[in-house]
Amino acid sequence: MKDSLTHRLRRLPGRRAAPHGSGPGPSWVTLLTQGHGPLALALFMIISIVVTGFILPPTEHLASLMVVVPATTAVLAGPGTTTLSAALSCVAAFVLDVHDNLLGTSIPAVHQLEILLVSAFVIASRSIRDRSVRELMEVRIVSDTIQRVLLRPLPPRIGPLLVRAAYHASHPYAQIGGDLYAVARSAAGVRFLIGDVKGKGLPAVEDAEALLGAFRGAARRFGSLPELVADLEHSIRGHFEETGRTDSDAVERFITALVLEVPDDCAEIHMVNCGHPPPYMAQRSGTLLLSPATPSPPLGLGSLDAGDYIVDTFPFGREATLLLYTDGAIEARNDDGQFYDLGAHVATWPGSRPEELLQHVLDGLSLHVGGGAIKLDDDIAMIAVQYGDGFPSPSPAPSDERLLAS
Repeated sequence: MKDSLTHRLRRLPGRRAAPHGSGPGPSWVTLLTQGHGPLALALFMIISIVVTGFILPPTEHLASLMVVVPATTAVLAGPGTTTLSAALSCVAAFVLDVHDNLLGTSIPAVHQLEILLVSAFVIASRSIRDRSVRELMEVRIVSDTIQRVLLRPLPPRIGPLLVRAAYHASHPYAQIGGDLYAVARSAAGVRFLIGDVKGKGLPAVEDAEALLGAFRGAARRFGSLPELVADLEHSIRGHFEETGRTDSDAVERFITALVLEVPDDCAEIHMVNCGHPPPYMAQRSGTLLLSPATPSPPLGLGSLDAGDYIVDTFPFGREATLLLYTDGAIEARNDDGQFYDLGAHVATWPGSRPEELLQHVLDGLSLHVGGGAIKLDDDIAMIAVQYGDGFPSPSPAPSDERLLAS
């Protein structure tokens, strides 16, 4: 059940693959589909049918069974190998017909025609399938390239922080969607962005690209989070106005976002929440939900005045791990319609490293949705953050009254 979800997600940094040669040997499926396996199987089938035909009385005609050989080969191999197996099948069928004393009848011609027609059909079908597979692979390559340009892999370490991320698009063949994240180094410390675009499809990807581009350009220019968020609001409004000229639905779109800063000189975090699910902080004393005192509206619906954005501050110690996520992680339902209780699952995390927290959450999500192929109606993006070496000196912690109440 663990692998069913994990393999649908991007490989988490820090997870090592099994050493080459340490696993079990190749399976029978690999032996039949790789190298000369398909041709070997075709020869085995031909020889088996011919030998059986020579053993049975001449009244038992097995030449018609040769149509099975190219049909089976086409499932395992390409047109070239299938054509070769078809030619060998025709020769073998002729040999059987000679053995059965059928040369003076029309039966050998019927056998040859059967093999040729079936072979032509399966070869054409295989050629179409191979072309479709190539086109799909090219699309996946383009999609992966777009993903790396748009949703760049986060560095495993930035400043004093260890960072791990995971992403899953709701569409089974998509690599990217409307969820987004980014990280940037600034003079004030390390700044994170995680967001969720309203809507799906290409418009959502375009909106995500607009916000990511704005954040990457502004994260280093503004000294305070309110100024940064106000600039993001200005950029997103401009993007929606521009796209609204050709897309009437653009005026109804918005982006929930969480902008977070971890200063280099103190053990705390600063956060501006624009309608986004609040993060969790896992530590030995318990799991805390970092709810904002006054949440701001989502981007596209907010204010252009930096003074309207409230910064929330929370202590962030060496033993704490921060989990940022999008709403796909809390809106996943099981067969009974129950939502995934992310907070309760984070509270049961026994590990210590950020990649372990992500894996723990993903394992729980896999069990919640049934343990099979992941079925979600929304994308999921998650970031786990904790201090590595170079932990800053602790600063006086702000009041935890509101934090504990949440």
